[in-house]
Amino acid sequence: MSAPSPEALRAALAAQLATRGYVLPHHGLMAAALPDLAAAYGPMYAALTITPHHLSALDRECIWLTLLIADGQAVGTHHLELFLKLGGTDDQARALLRLAAHAAGAARYAFIDGAWAPHWPGGDGVREYLAAADALAPALPQALTRACLAAAATLLRDAWGLRATLPAALHAGMAEGALAEAIALTIWPGGVNRLVEAADIWLALIRDGIAPASEAFRAWAETPGQGPLRLPKEPA
Repeated sequence: MSAPSPEALRAALAAQLATRGYVLPHHGLMAAALPDLAAAYGPMYAALTITPHHLSALDRECIWLTLLIADGQAVGTHHLELFLKLGGTDDQARALLRLAAHAAGAARYAFIDGAWAPHWPGGDGVREYLAAADALAPALPQALTRACLAAAATLLRDAWGLRATLPAALHAGMAEGALAEAIALTIWPGGVNRLVEAADIWLALIRDGIAPASEAFRAWAETPGQGPLRLPKEPA
């Protein structure tokens, strides 16, 4: 594959700026070295983060702010701008900040359900984690609060946090499609493997009867053979 001309590269970056209002360094890198990837990148980004699906536009930006703060990712400032343009308030932004910090501390609640479970029969890490989240985010609907935490748990690879919040979000009224969209946003800041891991946990929650499931999601859970490629064992 031949490299693009300087003129073609500058035109590609100018198009990015005109379309999105900003250019990040990786846009130029892809345009210079991997133009086919650059061409596919825009539609994928739009499908995941711009095209309407299940979440409202403002709810989607609430998920985004939670993810970016929870993982300390500074490059997503356009999501803060969009959150404000869509009518997000300072009270809601402060609630999202508190939720992101709460998600980062989930291991302390998991500790109660793990190492201290035999010593504190009345302790319940999941119950206290969810109750604290509700107290931290009075400006947000409970279902959205729990979806924000589920998305943060996905990005942070927190299996306990995801098991705690994913069923809780569904029971609070978050639709399956909206919750799937929320955790799928982690593909961008965290990579597709975060979504693979979260989907595996979701499958287990459905199969164990912990997460409610629609017919479509039940069919997904009942499909056998889902998992990584099994490599043949070397002969002894």
